[in-house]
Amino acid sequence: MPKIILITGGQRSGKSGYAQRLARSLSPHPVYAATSRIWDEEHRRRIERHRRDRGSEWETVEEEKYLCRHDFTGRVVVVDCVTLWCTNFFYDSEGSVEQSLEEIKKSFDELIKQEAVFIFVTNEIGCGGMAENPVQRHFADLQGWVNQYIARKADEVIWMVSGIPVTIKKEEEDETVQD
Repeated sequence: MPKIILITGGQRSGKSGYAQRLARSLSPHPVYAATSRIWDEEHRRRIERHRRDRGSEWETVEEEKYLCRHDFTGRVVVVDCVTLWCTNFFYDSEGSVEQSLEEIKKSFDELIKQEAVFIFVTNEIGCGGMAENPVQRHFADLQGWVNQYIARKADEVIWMVSGIPVTIKKEEEDETVQD
């Protein structure tokens, strides 16, 4: 059975660092599945810094949308991040929440058929105020629905607050109560 861990929180809450430390505790050679497109020069520099910071023990797979194309069987995989993954579908569908949600769910469901440990990193963008821009509101809806979908299927959900992991959901081992 695959194991699914969702790590969520606000921007700069420590999600990626925690996910990477967790992956390294589970495997000496984890996979980093990078979903980001390079949108501008500042973003390019950020991606390059992240590559350097991870180190040579990581295998990096860059895939903007169809993570299920890759064979991760038997591996520990950090998917960083769901928000950028959703952005790619949303952008390519010209802002169709319905189409994006359908494609993301299909790709996610195909991905998690693999026997692997998946650590998904995502943002809680809906925790702030409501955006004035309708495109931002639609994307926040998409992101929230995708987060809920992944969380329902996850074995563990961890919310990062100021660098502190707070367990929201943890599947307990089945224990027989003895009388």
